[in-house]
Amino acid sequence: MSSKILIVDDERPIRDSLKMILDEEGFSTTVASDGEDALQKLQAENYDVVITDIKMPKMDGIQLLDAASKVSPDTFFIIMTAYASVKTAIDALHHGAYDYLIKPVEFEDVILRLKKLIEFKNLSTENRALRQRLSFEAGFVNMIGNSEPMKKVFDVISQVAPTNTNVLIMGKSGTGKEMVAKAIHQNSKRKDKIFLPINCGAISENLIESELFGHKKGSFTGATEEKMGLFKVADGGTLFLDEIAELPLNLQVKLLRALEDRAFIPVGGTKPVSTDVRIIAATNQDLMEKAKAGEFREDLFYRLNVVEIKLPTLNERKEDIPLLVNHFIEKFCKEMGKRILGVDNETMKIFLSHEWRGGVRELENVIERAVIFANKEMINPGNLADYLKTNTAQLGDVDSLKEALRNFEKDHITKTIKKYEFNKEEVAKALEIGLSSLYRKMDELGIPTKTISEDSN
Repeated sequence: MSSKILIVDDERPIRDSLKMILDEEGFSTTVASDGEDALQKLQAENYDVVITDIKMPKMDGIQLLDAASKVSPDTFFIIMTAYASVKTAIDALHHGAYDYLIKPVEFEDVILRLKKLIEFKNLSTENRALRQRLSFEAGFVNMIGNSEPMKKVFDVISQVAPTNTNVLIMGKSGTGKEMVAKAIHQNSKRKDKIFLPINCGAISENLIESELFGHKKGSFTGATEEKMGLFKVADGGTLFLDEIAELPLNLQVKLLRALEDRAFIPVGGTKPVSTDVRIIAATNQDLMEKAKAGEFREDLFYRLNVVEIKLPTLNERKEDIPLLVNHFIEKFCKEMGKRILGVDNETMKIFLSHEWRGGVRELENVIERAVIFANKEMINPGNLADYLKTNTAQLGDVDSLKEALRNFEKDHITKTIKKYEFNKEEVAKALEIGLSSLYRKMDELGIPTKTISEDSN
């Protein structure tokens, strides 16, 4: 079904020409002559996107935006203005607009932005449906993502969770390894039993054996009473061994034996203790390389690595950042009792250009801080930590919002050209514009249409 667009402008030639162009692109469009007319249509029917002028009689675009948030909160707004000032556009963004257009609008620009917005809206809907379908309770509800790498992770989780198979989760710090382990547990037959995490690198080497397998009274100095190990505490449930690469070699032998025999001998004990526990292990290191170097038992690696889940870094799935940002804003607004609608365009550009070395955890911390300091409905660069603000230099130190957009557009097209090794057809396809439009954009933005590579051929 085609997306429904409402075009609002008191100038008939503008709204009619926009309608004609969007109809040709396959959208289902309706027009309104002013804000009051548009509000009545929004009350009577659902629209995906409203494209509205700001300056109109009876009810202007900002007033319409505010009123629409009460009757049609899922509708996205794109604001049109002939007043290319920071204040006009930022006011609209603060009131919840998703994007803005400077008059006179370029039809190709409108179509491109509209398609991107509809895609984002559909992805958000699909993401919610995907999480509901998988029905993961604690843990999975906080796993956000609709990128291809995350879809693959979700698919593996859904297939392996109902089994008793051991799982090895590999990923850098901040990628959500424990969250994945919880998701597997919550969708398994063991979900009503305990999920017990232990960080193998956080316990001293002389205590970890006792922590895992327990000990008998008097088995060593300080063992004044018998202790049940985590392997027995987690009986019937799931034991999550985080940072498994830090487990000492001598204990790797005992762990392997426990996995093979489904039994273990406590420290100071003589009789084996049976246990039914599922093992999910995780590491941020390359266990295969450690095994080759003799730093990790190869037989244990294969026992743990029956099913391997490799988690992508946030930098490898940046298309998920808008979804994650909205999720964390909602989370911290509930905790702090604040009302914040989202982030402005400049802030989102910073997020998309930043190198997230700390992964999703770093992004979560950034949003938590921003929510604390935000005193308006939209988070702006002033609410961010200083190390993130340096990214604004990439956008240009300019007052005109139109000029800032031009700088960002030039930088994005240049990077895309380099990514596709100066293949203009591939670049146009990636940017979702025609080849002629690409050359025109390059000419307008001062990007050389011939590269050194092409000239040398």
